[in-house]
Formats: sequence, C-alpha cells, structure tokens
Amino acid sequence: MENKESRDSSNNTQDTKDHIKSLEGADALKKLKELAKSAENCFFCTNIKTGLPLSVRPMSVLDIDDSGNLWFMSQKDSHKNAEIEADPFTHLFFQEHKNSGFLNIYGISEIVYDQKKIEELWNPLLKVWFQGGKDDPNISLIKVELTDVYYWDTVHGEAIAFIKMAASIITGKTMDDSVEGKLDI
Repeated sequence: MENKESRDSSNNTQDTKDHIKSLEGADALKKLKELAKSAENCFFCTNIKTGLPLSVRPMSVLDIDDSGNLWFMSQKDSHKNAEIEADPFTHLFFQEHKNSGFLNIYGISEIVYDQKKIEELWNPLLKVWFQGGKDDPNISLIKVELTDVYYWDTVHGEAIAFIKMAASIITGKTMDDSVEGKLDI
C-alpha cells in the first residue's frame, strides 16, 4: 500500500503516514460496507461523459455483494436508466456523519432484470416507489461495479474525533483523528 506525500483532505501539520491508510481485499470490502450502509443514502450521478450538466439524485444502496458491487432499484422507464444505457459511467458520493465517513466512488453501472435478485433485495418500504410490490413490472435493478473508491473516516470514531478537535482548539496543537485512502476490493 502506497502512502502519498500529501493528504487530499486537509493542510494537516501531522505526519501523513499516520493518516493515509489504503485498504485491500476483505478489509476494503468491510470498510465500504460499513460506510455505505450506515450512510443510508448517496448522491448517484449519471450522464458523466455524455452530457452536461451531469444528473444527480439521492438513492439508497440496497446491497453490497461480496465482490463489492452496489445494488440499487429503479424504475425501468426512468431518466436514470436511459442515461445509464447511454453512458454507464457512474459517480457516487456517500456521507455517513457530518464530519466523518465519506466515500467517493466511480463505477460502471448496468441495468439488470432479475426477479430472483429483486425478491432478495425487496423490503416493504420500496412499495412507496413500486406500488405493484416486488412483482411490479416496472422494477429494474442497477448494479454498480466499482472502478475507483476513496474514503475519509476517523480512526477512533466520531466521539473521539470531536474530543480531539476540542483539545486541539484549547491547546493550539493539531490533533487530527482522520484517516483516508483508497479501497481496493
């Protein structure tokens, strides 16, 4: 895992090696699932290469499979699906908490029609968008295969980070509890 010379997220005076931690394999998948699932929603951006401005909408990830693919549900006839068909490149932004737990994801999206997977991902709250339930003929799935993932988080959790921030203000010394890096799944 390679450390960078400088951090993306701050002009921190602390040593970079203490704050850059790229993760691979199972550790990367665990961090992805932790941040994406607790964030609940993301900004799902399409029309990245073929149109300006790009299209952005909030969406909820329904599953992250063991390969790191993110799964969403969508209307077959939505603008989003049409944009993915024309340009599969997707950009996703997740924010877990106000000051921590961020994901910046690039991926390739694919529209999937798989009733078995729909049934696996179905939950009753989805009836808000799909009145016909899990058998609604207008349901499609969006599978996002990740191509590049970067995260920002805290080492010890948001409460400890807050205490360190308060101590930093009082002492005048940088006490950053952040960590960031690439996730290679």
